[in-house]
Amino acid sequence: MAFVWFVLAAVVTIYAAMKLSTYADVISTKTGMGGLLVGTLLLAGATSLPEVTTSFSAVWIGNNDIAIGNLLGSTLFNVFIIACFDLYFRKKQLFLQASNDHLFTAGIGMLMTLLIMITLIIRIDYTILGIGIDSLLIAAIYLAKILILGRLSQNRQTLKQHEDPLLAKVDSSEKMMSLRQAVIGFIIAAIVIMGAGTMLSIMGDQIAVITGLGSSFIGSFLVAAATSFPEAVSVLVALRLKNINLALGSILGSNIFNIFIIAGADAMYREGSIMSSVSSSHLTTAIGIFILSGILTYAILRKKAASGFKYMLPSLLAIVVYFVSSYLIFMNS
Repeated sequence: MAFVWFVLAAVVTIYAAMKLSTYADVISTKTGMGGLLVGTLLLAGATSLPEVTTSFSAVWIGNNDIAIGNLLGSTLFNVFIIACFDLYFRKKQLFLQASNDHLFTAGIGMLMTLLIMITLIIRIDYTILGIGIDSLLIAAIYLAKILILGRLSQNRQTLKQHEDPLLAKVDSSEKMMSLRQAVIGFIIAAIVIMGAGTMLSIMGDQIAVITGLGSSFIGSFLVAAATSFPEAVSVLVALRLKNINLALGSILGSNIFNIFIIAGADAMYREGSIMSSVSSSHLTTAIGIFILSGILTYAILRKKAASGFKYMLPSLLAIVVYFVSSYLIFMNS
């Protein structure tokens, strides 16, 4: 029965995510905030709600490995998602059309991932007000990133969207939607995703017990993939709406938000630093995230490719790294 409830929660999550992307596109258009800012902050935070509820619920039921595995595994899976869509839309060469402003978010993500790697190696169990010093540093980096991104957005005022006429047009009756309707719909969809995320966590814990595969692997692979469904659907919808910066901003913003959630999970865990209590197998996931983030950064940074095959190489490499990382996580769990 646990598998049935898990699948049902995943389906609800997917449907709500489809609505989230549509509402976010309307908000980015009608407010003039642009796809990069709305994607990196608003949509990324909303699509990461399953990770929030899943990880917090996992800490509450005493399974820290599912909590951390879900957050790191979702981050790993997110880059895999954008690589797959890049290959699917390979003729459009999406990364070459993305704003260079995404490099800032990607860099912050790599910095936060590096901190996680160091934490998992050194295992510093030092807390302030019951929260690990590593988690506090992660939170500080994330909040600083929000302030800097907001200031950059104000300075530029208008972030141009790179539109590809070859991307499929969507019958957007959403253009008739008012900003108020979009905001209300966005909030409702976010609440639905929170509820579904809690169910995913509880059922994921039961599946780990039933299958005997281990909490770190279930959290890093099965639960992480399920809670990343909103990002996958959101990216697809954003690309169909020809909002490339919204799609990429959602993935990169979601990644750093996932790592930021570790600080919240640490605040719930009252027996020391949460990172010092989890399996060392999570280090494999963190290394995979760092490598994939570097590949993604390169894909955004370059502005031309000599051939279609050379353009696809970063995404192909990212997919290979993802599967190798997943195999190593399974072997170490």
